[in-house]
Amino acid sequence: MLDQWISVISGNTYGILKLTHILSATFLWGTGVGTVFYMVFAHIGGNPITIRDTTRHVVLADWIFTAPTFLLIQPLTGYLLMQQMGIPIHSPWFLQVSVLYGIVALFWFPVVKIQMHLRDLTAHLQVGNTLPQAYRRWFWVWLSCGVPAAVCMMILFMLMVFKPGIGGY
Repeated sequence: MLDQWISVISGNTYGILKLTHILSATFLWGTGVGTVFYMVFAHIGGNPITIRDTTRHVVLADWIFTAPTFLLIQPLTGYLLMQQMGIPIHSPWFLQVSVLYGIVALFWFPVVKIQMHLRDLTAHLQVGNTLPQAYRRWFWVWLSCGVPAAVCMMILFMLMVFKPGIGGY
């Protein structure tokens, strides 16, 4: 059975690129949704120690999963898939994808910076401490940046699946 899989995979550049692109998009989306879930519930719970630990883990998750996927794997595999499919870089579809990806970046870079700031604001907290007032303000700024980025990501998924204006894919 392993021989059959190796036979299918070898020489199937398009399939490998597409699988890598889909898996990395899954990591990107899953990490984003997961970090929002844990940050929001830590915030709602109001326990400063939980918030401290959660912000630390969220920053780590972004560096491990989101950064390499967003900055390298998605753009590279996307470009190579376009070449494999013969989609020109000057197509209206690619312009839409590029603009949306750029909008996501404009929101994501501040999100990362804010997450690190939230981590630093809460790093010193011990049992019995209260959250700094700045934490609450920055938490809402963080959430406000994440929502439009998530909406743009959902639209990107639709563009990837349906490819409007690009026939036969």
